[in-house]
Amino acid sequence: MSGHANGTRYIFVTGGVVSSLGKGIAAASLGALLEARGLSVSVIKLDPYLNVDAGTMSPFQHGEVYVTRDGAETDLDLGHYERFLKTRTSRLSNFTTGQIYNNVINKERRGDYLGGTVQVIPHITDEIKRCILEGGEGADICLVEIGGTVGDIESLPFLEAIRQFAVELGHDRVLFMHLTLVPYIPSSQEMKTKPTQHSVKELRSIGIQPDILVCRTDRPLPENERRKIALFTNVHDRSVIAAQDVDDIYKMPSLLQRQHLDDLVIGHFGIEAPEADLSNWAALVDARIGQDVTVRVAMVGKYVDLADAYKSVNEALSHAGLHTATRVDIDYVDSESVAREPERALSDVDAILVPGGFGERGIEGKIAAARYARTHGVPYFGICLGMQVACIDYARDVAGLSGAHSTEFAPDAVDPIIALVTEWMDAGGMRQIRDENADLGGTMRLGEQRCIVAPDTLAHRCYAADEIHERHRHRYEFNNHYRDRLAEAGLTFSGYSAEDDLVEIVEIADHPWFLGCQFHPEFTSTPRAGHPLFMGFIAAARAFSQARRGEASV
Repeated sequence: MSGHANGTRYIFVTGGVVSSLGKGIAAASLGALLEARGLSVSVIKLDPYLNVDAGTMSPFQHGEVYVTRDGAETDLDLGHYERFLKTRTSRLSNFTTGQIYNNVINKERRGDYLGGTVQVIPHITDEIKRCILEGGEGADICLVEIGGTVGDIESLPFLEAIRQFAVELGHDRVLFMHLTLVPYIPSSQEMKTKPTQHSVKELRSIGIQPDILVCRTDRPLPENERRKIALFTNVHDRSVIAAQDVDDIYKMPSLLQRQHLDDLVIGHFGIEAPEADLSNWAALVDARIGQDVTVRVAMVGKYVDLADAYKSVNEALSHAGLHTATRVDIDYVDSESVAREPERALSDVDAILVPGGFGERGIEGKIAAARYARTHGVPYFGICLGMQVACIDYARDVAGLSGAHSTEFAPDAVDPIIALVTEWMDAGGMRQIRDENADLGGTMRLGEQRCIVAPDTLAHRCYAADEIHERHRHRYEFNNHYRDRLAEAGLTFSGYSAEDDLVEIVEIADHPWFLGCQFHPEFTSTPRAGHPLFMGFIAAARAFSQARRGEASV
């Protein structure tokens, strides 16, 4: 295995007993602790599904598709990593079984294996190891999270690869951290360690001995249970860490530090590093306590029963609340209900947000939500599709273009306000936007791009900058042929893509706070810094709420 000389240490995070234990949060929290000790950290998520990436996966099955700066469509855990860490993820931060097999098959087709028989071992496992080395290069510590649960058949190649990795690189450069569940049985009033014992037994049967156990619990882990787990899993009792449920995920780094998880890692690798300063995390927890006003934000979409579909938006709203001393309550509103009765669905909220999305279902309800916010003076934030529906509403209701629509939903629209660039660009004019890796349509805009912000606009006041960089994930654009018509009707175009002069931000000047952006600002929001647009939006919601309460009390 090449790459031994790069000096990176590797921490492999596995999970057992049940899925969704919180490996991503645990890995991100540990990474935050190591960063706080002055170490550089990179992160990788290995996903066992056969999709090449998350881009075509349903939010019902997978949750949010997170987009990295360089345009990779990835697992939502990468969002946790970026919110907890200073490091930025990339297409080297997420590998799937589908991608690994695709790479190996392409090599076989090119003849790279010189006619040899291609097998899971060594070819698939070698490719996994190569990807891990590539993703970890240059960092002091590389955290590698293995998706799925130990015992799943689809995870076996990844587990075999990391077993080999430890043998080849040496145990002084590799650490295994395993997450398990220690459930409490109310009928017997006991915490049960057997699931953890069996999970570790399963892991050891394939040749991996965990160095650290992180045990998810809903209550403190008694010392005798900790010792019992240590005895039966061949782990020192100080290496059994209790990850008790917390009411705020940003308490997790401090919870793990109090149990010396970072000291265990530093000691294992023989690294000298200063103590972690977690004052910034403590400040976030304190900011939550200081929130003195509650606002209700209606998030109008079609995944109202699935918060993970909007994970980064939810977190960005929470971050904005931390920085504006505002508690944000999110009402998930079915867009089809807004289409039927907008007043009933939206009359009691302090702000309206329409997030990104694909598909025709509920589109008229999203348009109705933008119209309600515009006509009632309610703060409105439209993201990606949310910007597009705001433009459609404005074109129909203000500019007099009753046939305005998007060709995504109405291919024969009389006035295609929103369309693929290839459907409206002038011959010889604007370059065609391409995504060379896309198989659907070939016009996806992905990843970070530059945007020029117009002066004396709401967007400029939020960003306090003439140029910004934000991430995209969409195919359809505002049709520039309608720009003058809508501008004459009063719509402000306050942001344009630096390379292609495409509309990036729209707003309404005589509205308290009404803004739509074609990009996805939620992907760059962090708890420590927030995001300018989200903070402006929540500040406006706070003012709207206070004004409404003042009127109600008169």
